[in-house]
Amino acid sequence: MCRIAGIIDRNRTALEIQTDLSAMCNSMKHGGPDDEGFYIGEELGLGHRRLSIIDLSTAGHQPMFYGNQNLVISYNGEIFNYKELKTELLSLGLTFETATDTEVILAAYQAFGIQSFAKLQGMFAFALHDQMRKQTFLVRDCSGIKPLYYYAAYEKLVFASEVKAFKQTTYLFEENPNWKVCMLAFGHLPEPYTTLDEVNSLKKGYFLQWNHSDSTYQIKPYAVPSPKARVNNETQARENIKQSLTQAVKKHLISDAPIGAFLSGGIDSSLITLLAQQHLDEEAKQQKLNTLSIHFDVPSMSEKPYQDLIQAQAGTNHSEYLVTQKVFNTYLSDTLSAMDQPSTDGINSWFICHFAKQKGLKAVLSGIGADEIFGGYPSFKRMAWVKKLRKTPSFILKFGERFKKSALKRAYYLSYQNTVGDYLFLRGVFSPAEIAKILNLSLVAVDEVLRSLEIGHLPTNQAPALQASWLESNLYMQNQLLKDTDYMSMQHGVEVRVPFLDANLLEEIAAIQQQIKYQKDKPKRLLIDSFKDILPEKIWNRPKMGFTFPFQKWLIHNEYFWTAVNEIENPAVKQHLQHFKKGKLHWSKAMVIHQVFNGFKV
Repeated sequence: MCRIAGIIDRNRTALEIQTDLSAMCNSMKHGGPDDEGFYIGEELGLGHRRLSIIDLSTAGHQPMFYGNQNLVISYNGEIFNYKELKTELLSLGLTFETATDTEVILAAYQAFGIQSFAKLQGMFAFALHDQMRKQTFLVRDCSGIKPLYYYAAYEKLVFASEVKAFKQTTYLFEENPNWKVCMLAFGHLPEPYTTLDEVNSLKKGYFLQWNHSDSTYQIKPYAVPSPKARVNNETQARENIKQSLTQAVKKHLISDAPIGAFLSGGIDSSLITLLAQQHLDEEAKQQKLNTLSIHFDVPSMSEKPYQDLIQAQAGTNHSEYLVTQKVFNTYLSDTLSAMDQPSTDGINSWFICHFAKQKGLKAVLSGIGADEIFGGYPSFKRMAWVKKLRKTPSFILKFGERFKKSALKRAYYLSYQNTVGDYLFLRGVFSPAEIAKILNLSLVAVDEVLRSLEIGHLPTNQAPALQASWLESNLYMQNQLLKDTDYMSMQHGVEVRVPFLDANLLEEIAAIQQQIKYQKDKPKRLLIDSFKDILPEKIWNRPKMGFTFPFQKWLIHNEYFWTAVNEIENPAVKQHLQHFKKGKLHWSKAMVIHQVFNGFKV
């Protein structure tokens, strides 16, 4: 797991490219503290910061070469099927000099060309330069777990793992004039947009092909999933899930560096922990899984009893950390400055990764993805209402702005009649009229920005539960959970792995009939039933608690937060903050205001 950067510009000298690349990589040193490397070729520079996890020797140094140095790569991620691919490539006569998964990517490209991208299973973003064909490829994994941002214009291509790295160059990247509108609406910036104008996120499952001969590029998907036969038998569905998740966890434990798992005490992290320790026991390694938990001195928000239950059952090497108001106050400014892009979330990820680093771990397993694919969110119930409300005339939906309740105000978004409107009705932070007042814009201007966002198209011909899963996976998880987890974990030089997004598991889940996969009023029932033999009832038969902190209380009493926002003169903002002080405004809205006005530096 690493950080990468690159520049292709025929109008720059090698020294100019090297200087900019060095500055970009230095700004991302936290994500690759173990090594640094550069390749400077004709009009091309690749940079790399390394976090050593597989093959810890210097053989893993990047950029890495292959094929008489005709191929060179700068790569961030993990390929979990690299051993199987290596066996296949060896049978085809390919040779290897290292034990890295990086070299497998190069050899696979040597053997199969761009078709090799679809063979890779894991979490990755890489730049691969083919000297013979005079082409460079930027490639991102199918679930968008690892980030890759790019700027392509005026015969140059600049790319990096973090948006902030672009500002370290001598190029002049302008601020995206619409980012604050998006932030106030979404609570994050939806892909492909960033805080910098024309700096975009490469779409997951796609590759960008740069042609050096004429400085042109194309962006194409590298894999179109083939539909499997439908599984309409619940017993078979449970068995498929059990086998696939068990294998996914096993693959995600591959590491030559210390690895562990987050244990929150919920269904997802508990399952990951139990399966990981079960694998270690079966391998007779006499090895205990490293687990870590956070709990609070606020009894109503502490999940410690559930964490203790799973730890006792699994017998892991466990560490727990108490986060208090004092600890939160000490580190809040650090967590906010660590954000690569503005977000209401991510603070919890910063803390758990901070403690993972203290524990000496370089990689940890997380339960991200289970709620999105197994129906763990309220949106899976509410989506049927969205489908009905879409048929309401727009002028009636716009009346929602006149109500005080946020849920009713958000009905306005459905008047957009598109994916943006559906998502913001379910998860929007501020309504369009509120955004207009906060930013001193017209309502028409706000509508124009939000209505025209290109964030993908919700399949309207699907059942409501499948639509909810699409929205949660492609928007909420993609733009907030995965993005926040990546930059907060890499801030500490820690890699977070997500077995629930394993390619084989996702394929098996996609093949299950919708009525079996999502059962009304029984969130994640299929996942629970698949593992009832190991998952204690006390874990799954209780109210759901998200992985969050006592933010509502702590932010109200946080001096750093109020120092940053007290000077804001905007009347609408002052009113919102007063409501927050009185407990009448959710903390997420207060945090969005903080990020928009003072907290995030573009």
